[in-house]
Amino acid sequence: MQKYLIFVLFICFSYAGLAQQAAIDSSKYPALKTFTAVQDQANMMQQLGIKKLRPGPSPNESEPNHANYDEALADPCPQLPDVLTTRNGKKVTTPDQWWKQRRPELIEDFEREMYGRVPKSVPKITWITKVTDNEFVGRIPVVAKQLIGRVDNSEYPLVSVNVNMVLVLPQNVKGPVPVMMMLGFPALPAPAQPSPADLEKINTTFKELMIKQNPEMKVIFDRYPAYAPITRLSGPGFFAPPITGDSPPTEQLLAAGWGYCTIEPNSIQADNGAGLTRGIIGLVNKGQPRKPDDWGALRAWAWGASRALDYLETEPQVNARQVGIEGVSRYGKAALVTMAFDQRFAMVLIGSSGKGGTTLQRRIFGEAVESLANSGGYHWMAGNYLKYATEESTFGRKTGCDLSVDSHELLALCAPRPTFVSYGIAEKGDAKWLDQTGSYKATIAAGPVFKLLGVRDLGVSNDYTSEKMPPVLTGLTDGELAWRQHNGGHTDAPNFQYVIPWASNLLKYERTAK
Repeated sequence: MQKYLIFVLFICFSYAGLAQQAAIDSSKYPALKTFTAVQDQANMMQQLGIKKLRPGPSPNESEPNHANYDEALADPCPQLPDVLTTRNGKKVTTPDQWWKQRRPELIEDFEREMYGRVPKSVPKITWITKVTDNEFVGRIPVVAKQLIGRVDNSEYPLVSVNVNMVLVLPQNVKGPVPVMMMLGFPALPAPAQPSPADLEKINTTFKELMIKQNPEMKVIFDRYPAYAPITRLSGPGFFAPPITGDSPPTEQLLAAGWGYCTIEPNSIQADNGAGLTRGIIGLVNKGQPRKPDDWGALRAWAWGASRALDYLETEPQVNARQVGIEGVSRYGKAALVTMAFDQRFAMVLIGSSGKGGTTLQRRIFGEAVESLANSGGYHWMAGNYLKYATEESTFGRKTGCDLSVDSHELLALCAPRPTFVSYGIAEKGDAKWLDQTGSYKATIAAGPVFKLLGVRDLGVSNDYTSEKMPPVLTGLTDGELAWRQHNGGHTDAPNFQYVIPWASNLLKYERTAK
């Protein structure tokens, strides 16, 4: 019955939404382009003068075009761009030079060639609280909020963007508390249950409504006078097991006195090329295709995370100076991009991010530049990124070696804030396709910037050509730049038991019970 009521409400709201859409006079606005991903990519290739892209390698090692997994062939251009040398060849030796010259140079290159520029005219987002509920997560009392970020679409009402987010804060500690923002699929932990007295009133009213709608129901209820159509769910977890390193990351965070919020990237921008004329990118472009240096989905998701942080800055129970960002796989890429471009985020946990994240672009091991540019991930990047998978064009042939920047410099943009790089192992599903070694090299090569800014890196040499990746389960977590490869799969959950105390220590946060 509860599901039936929810369905009825959903239908009502759907019709209301359709009626609102019907009221829009679309003739007043540029026509909304509807492309397939293939058509959108072809449009971008035409803008760039590209005739042919190289196909991405197959992850299947039995295929003729399988990816390279031979380290002897993995580094066609082993010398990385020097993170502390400016465009004009000047060495950066002081923090002032980094902040005023080198960092802006790197941001410009990343925006133009890889992730795209956030337009200056992005409309305002207004956060609305749909639900505020006092709940329990295991034994921990929490306040949970379901929030919607409505983006102003008055300039182009043919596209709507409503960002989904859930915020959960512990109520058994003194605030304000740090918060881990997680890119994923938001859900309220568990709805609070009405008291027995309130539930009796609900059932009484519900029975009366059912009888009024269908008088035959009275006979049934008279036959079963003690029956209650709506019953309580199982109560809060007072007998829940204690929190351990195997507990869900959200429970580990709450037990440590942290809050968490989950934001849905797809509610900001669809995870496909066909959606680039919709979402926040399509809204700003008034339903038209992108230009070569327009933002891709990763930058759009990062924009959404920054707007969520705007909201957290208004929450008195949140320490907005201690908000971290976390994600796995494509969301790991987005977490790194968010941290690199928005210096308000206090720390980042980057899980199994691969190409476009922490793995070096110029490496040819597993996933390649071509895998993103000419396969299902081109929409994550700026259109200009296609150039580096080009075989034939008006400007010739280019590869990842032609990129002026690489992932070690993206990691360096996070300095001096705590930055944790996490991977699993191929045997459990964190495929070698992700090139864990390439990510480790990038993390090593980012170290000099962390040290220049007065904090610690991994604690090994910065010779990325010779340093060997440490054994699985051997964490390098003594500094603000950290690395750990767990023995699980395509997840960062096994590393949370190490990340939380590491971050709490560096942020100087100590849980204080109420």
